[in-house]
Amino acid sequence: MSEEKLMSKKKPAYPVSKRLEDYLDYYNRKIEIPIFYEDLLRFAGSVVVYDAEGEDTLWVRVYYSDTERQEIDVALKKVYSILLSDGSDRIFQYLNIDAVDYCTFGNSKPFRIRVRNILNDNFTYFYVKRADASRIYGLELEHMLSPYNLNFLVYRDTLIEEHIAGIPGDVFIKDMLPQCTESEKSQLAKEFVKFNERCMIRLLGDMRSYNYVIVPTHDFDHVVYRIRAIDFDQQCFEGKLKVYRPQFFKENYPMVEVVRKKLLHDSVDQYKIEERSIVAKRIISSGNRIKKLVNICKSDHISLPENIELLGKQIYDLTLDLKFKRCSSMGQILDLALDFVKRNYEDVSMKQIIEKKIRIQ
Repeated sequence: MSEEKLMSKKKPAYPVSKRLEDYLDYYNRKIEIPIFYEDLLRFAGSVVVYDAEGEDTLWVRVYYSDTERQEIDVALKKVYSILLSDGSDRIFQYLNIDAVDYCTFGNSKPFRIRVRNILNDNFTYFYVKRADASRIYGLELEHMLSPYNLNFLVYRDTLIEEHIAGIPGDVFIKDMLPQCTESEKSQLAKEFVKFNERCMIRLLGDMRSYNYVIVPTHDFDHVVYRIRAIDFDQQCFEGKLKVYRPQFFKENYPMVEVVRKKLLHDSVDQYKIEERSIVAKRIISSGNRIKKLVNICKSDHISLPENIELLGKQIYDLTLDLKFKRCSSMGQILDLALDFVKRNYEDVSMKQIIEKKIRIQ
């Protein structure tokens, strides 16, 4: 299936509702910041950023007039301090804003800020984006349901995201996957199956290879690979279930081929069950926080009526649960999907407990 048919041409940005804003405030995600996304758009000019091979990265490095540059630098240092430190200005003297890059590709058109510590030349990034309710739901769900915690801030119409380190999926597939050992390919296949399942369960769409990163970790005498999503723009928007399954994007076909060659069908099923169980445990352990978020999402407007109807029907075909066909919002579908996974896990756990008691008797 072609990309054009699989994905909608453009997803609109949805405003942050009062209920979602109150939620973010309660969990310390809403913090006043001294600069907004619109302020960074006042750049005087830009130059194209190329990669090491001379290819256009689709980012441009922007520059500002002398009268604005100093004010913007101070404001960005303050944002860095709020996001990654204690919010004070005592670290400003050790920081330098090396670059402000603007992405011309995709829906969000983010700014990427490179901050360097002048004492030791260590540097890090953070991103400034327009606040979008879909993306915020995606970030919060990733924080609660994935193995990774996320650090982000929202204030009015601006979203600040911490950088997620890793090797871009498209770069890894092109340059590194062919060089991996057979053992490493087996491990990558396992991780891709789990990543695929996790995205489908929590309705995170558009995980093409450039929207996730591969994170290698050295463990004793081998390297362990993990896959992390880095773009949450397509949370609960599209109507086609395939959009929420990374395996159906052509950019991921090399990973799908690795799964096909390295894993038996029973192994794939095993890893799917493992991931569903892990997600179910995270749903249970997250307690009221995820309940609050999903309840807000149920009454929020973050998709189109035709998308909601189509997705409800397609998930019904998969689960045979009539409740999915009756949903009138993406939040309701998300709630049912998470509850479906949680109930299945609890039913299996209860069955095991009963069987154990019978054996003991």
